[in-house]
Amino acid sequence: MQLLGGIFFHGVGAASASLCYTPEKKVKGWSWQTYWLAQASVCWLLLPVLVALLTIPSLGKVLAEAPGEAMRNSFLLGMAYGIGGTAFGMAIKHIGFSLTYAISVGISCVLGTLVPPMLAGTLGEALSGTGGQWILTGVILGAAGIAFCGVAGRLKEKDVSQSRAGFSFKKGLPLCLLAGVLSAFYGFAINAGKPISDIAANYGAGDFQVNVVYLFSNTGAFVTTLIYTLWLHLKNKTLSEYASNGQRGLGINYLMALITGMLWYGQFFFYGLGHVRLGKYEFSSWAIHMIMLVFFSSLVGIILKEWKATRAVTRRALAFALFILLLAVLVLTYGNYLGGT
Repeated sequence: MQLLGGIFFHGVGAASASLCYTPEKKVKGWSWQTYWLAQASVCWLLLPVLVALLTIPSLGKVLAEAPGEAMRNSFLLGMAYGIGGTAFGMAIKHIGFSLTYAISVGISCVLGTLVPPMLAGTLGEALSGTGGQWILTGVILGAAGIAFCGVAGRLKEKDVSQSRAGFSFKKGLPLCLLAGVLSAFYGFAINAGKPISDIAANYGAGDFQVNVVYLFSNTGAFVTTLIYTLWLHLKNKTLSEYASNGQRGLGINYLMALITGMLWYGQFFFYGLGHVRLGKYEFSSWAIHMIMLVFFSSLVGIILKEWKATRAVTRRALAFALFILLLAVLVLTYGNYLGGT
């Protein structure tokens, strides 16, 4: 039951992440940097602090005992993730939800899952035995499924590039590659912060122990986001948009930014709950989370009618990709089950 609970929480977090950009469609009169900084203030600054205060017993003592190196490394790796997250949001403007998730998350899935145990010198041990082989198979299947999503997205580009204004694979691809590599750093940031979460567990944080790490990983992401968006504000003279957007609906804009930030932070919150339930193969959390994220984001793309103008062959390619992704999650789940027996 603990394993199934972990998979369930990863699914909830992935679904939350796949929905987090949809409120942007209701934002009117704000430039991209205004909306992006507003929602980032919620998911990378406000909520990590608030949730840590609510869920980490004796938070002050935990932080006092936390190793300085772990705090610093988690913060710096979070800064790299913040650059990737910003590139991710920019890529969506050019090539849409589905293709952005497929390319960037595919890269992040493989790097974020295999590189941490590789750097720690434990990859061979982690993948040894029957359970480890199933985990590796699941990661490969997940990468293949995400790649097929990319193929479907490329077909989609050919189908809709003439009818959708602003669609540009040339502009979106470099941003996706940057987002994919740097987004994997979030998994590294969580691993770097494990000594902190271990201390939180000793003080009774239980399943919420990872929430204390977000104080460093997420605020690191906020710093890089703040620097870039303020530069855009100064360059384009758009700081005044926070007080007036030139039309009615300023309150709606703030509400949409709040919802975006809450949904985005939701993936971190539920990721932590799922991560602590996977036991021996907890390093596979990142793969499970990323694969389910692509799966749900593709469904969101369908619901938002991003695939409506595509040919039947394109939709069949997407359906096949979703089948492979679902199979990958089942294989990873079975591998984790074997690891716990």
